[in-house]
Amino acid sequence: VGAAGLGAVAAALTAGKSVALANKESLVVAGRFLTELAARSGAAILPIDSEHAALHQALRGGAPAEVRRLVLTASGGPFRNRDGATFDAIRPEEALRHPTWAMGAKISIDSATLMNKGLELIEATHLLDVPAEPIDVVVHPQSILHSFVEFRDGSLLAQLSVNDMVFPIQYALAWPERWENRFPRLALEKLGALELLPLDEVRFPAVALARRALAQGESGPAVYNAANEVAVHAFLAGRISFPAIVRTVSEVLGLHAHERAASFGSIEDALVWDRWGRERARQLIG
Repeated sequence: VGAAGLGAVAAALTAGKSVALANKESLVVAGRFLTELAARSGAAILPIDSEHAALHQALRGGAPAEVRRLVLTASGGPFRNRDGATFDAIRPEEALRHPTWAMGAKISIDSATLMNKGLELIEATHLLDVPAEPIDVVVHPQSILHSFVEFRDGSLLAQLSVNDMVFPIQYALAWPERWENRFPRLALEKLGALELLPLDEVRFPAVALARRALAQGESGPAVYNAANEVAVHAFLAGRISFPAIVRTVSEVLGLHAHERAASFGSIEDALVWDRWGRERARQLIG
């Protein structure tokens, strides 16, 4: 989990091994470096995130020039309907109870803050080679419609399946083929309504912060991720409140805005900014 996966991903790509990537933080921290490394070695980076696997599939339906926007879906996490005025009282055990997916502690907290969706937006820019501007986020509580692409003629292509990670995992392993399987099938006639709701960026500002990080140059996303990892750990340890996670990331990005943005020529370049972001977050948390 987190930037700790960066070295392993880089080693695999250097060896020419295609990577089925569940560690989104690697692309957040050093996305350009890794994608260029993959291009030189002939390796592919294939997404295991359900949202990016959905976009990867939908984009096979048209040429890049025909795409108007990409839309990532978010479940909204456990606090989608909770009054933002009560966020200070949220306990770690509440934030760990995701309504749709069973995940580890770090990604569960990221889903509760929607920081996970900010990380996914940054990941998508590198994985799919698109700028951040045409990437939107909508809330979809059922987690059945995993993401969709809107083309310039107004057509939408979406990928739907049972919310089980076996689907994106097999997609990555089988690509460019599709393998038969006995996974559970989606009974469309039994679904009823599928909700699509706007993202409340006042209560959940993490996605807007991701755009801000991207605007701060290549080191911005590395700092964004690093500060978040430290803040999530502090929240789980009971040292800071739930809203302080995103607030810490925002404050660290504020400090980073006064630094000279850097490009990465190596993993070590990326890790320099990863360490910088962690240290600033620790100082702010105290």
